[in-house]
Amino acid sequence: KEVKSMEKLKVGIVGCGGIANGKHLPAIKRNGNFEIVAFCDLIKERAEKAKKEYGTEDARIYTDYHELVKEELDAVYVLTPNRSHAEISIAAMKAGKNVMCEKPMAKTYADAKRMVETAKETGKLLTIGYQNRYRADSRYLKRACVNGDLGEIYYAKAHAIRRRAVPTWGVFLNEEEQGGGPLIDIGTHALDLTLWMMDNYEPESVTGSVYRKLADQKEQGNAFGEWDPSVFTVEDSAFGFIKMKNGATINLESSWALNTLDVDEAKTSLCGTKAGADMKDGLRINRVQYNKQCVEKPDLNSGGVAFFEGEAEQDTDIEQRVFYNAITKGTELVVKPEQALVVTRILEAIYESGRTGKTVYFD
Repeated sequence: KEVKSMEKLKVGIVGCGGIANGKHLPAIKRNGNFEIVAFCDLIKERAEKAKKEYGTEDARIYTDYHELVKEELDAVYVLTPNRSHAEISIAAMKAGKNVMCEKPMAKTYADAKRMVETAKETGKLLTIGYQNRYRADSRYLKRACVNGDLGEIYYAKAHAIRRRAVPTWGVFLNEEEQGGGPLIDIGTHALDLTLWMMDNYEPESVTGSVYRKLADQKEQGNAFGEWDPSVFTVEDSAFGFIKMKNGATINLESSWALNTLDVDEAKTSLCGTKAGADMKDGLRINRVQYNKQCVEKPDLNSGGVAFFEGEAEQDTDIEQRVFYNAITKGTELVVKPEQALVVTRILEAIYESGRTGKTVYFD
């Protein structure tokens, strides 16, 4: 790979909505090693507003991503609804650009697979925005897993449960645009964390239940204000039972609206032969020591965890730096497209199992 020195990378943004303004654009700006020279959005005013706040003075504005990917860019950020992740990422890689695509990788496994194949064919970098891997608790737990502190992890839970927090903006409730509701939106983060900790990407079968039980209710008590039941075309909760080829089991739970007090989001619980861990009350590692049950609670506020170079930063800042270093120094990506592909494959199987009432088996 051609290695660049500490120069500013020229990047283009496709999709200037919520995730761009809430996550990527501020983090790119804080990084300081990127110049945003092109913005694309179907709504031109959004692209213009993003340029004003984050772009270079002569940054170009587009409403068609086909035009943006023709630019001389080092990387393209794909920050659109799920339906178009694959087509834009593939077009960008074929045009010679590295890609940071927001999660989930794609709406379907077939699309995600084409993305992985295109990355291989073109030799371009492709990474997916699973920024929860960069949290201090996640980095500490990953080190413990890599070190074998938990032993063989054979049972895990992936938590993405909200009590009443249905997103009422953007296209979150639109099945056509997103491919699903809480499962594909937040369940994807919890599953990604869990598979990464287990370092297990070989599912054998998936059984799922997908519900739309509370979406039509009138008194909603929703954290983000009332939703419109008539446009709520996705599930309000979904659950998956995942068996891995090595015999391990994962329970995945996800909801935007569920009558429960057991609320957790983007968290994992792991049970191994030597110890267990969860993120329920900060990071807790449970084990038996000197024949006594004990719980370890690391203080994650004291300095950085030296899993990635650099001191403690926001997860989104580390995400940008890892991407920058991979492009400029040829260092390894943390979120690999092959891993994100398995997440999408499992999510799709939960939806399929929910529809058919049957277990989905993988080859």
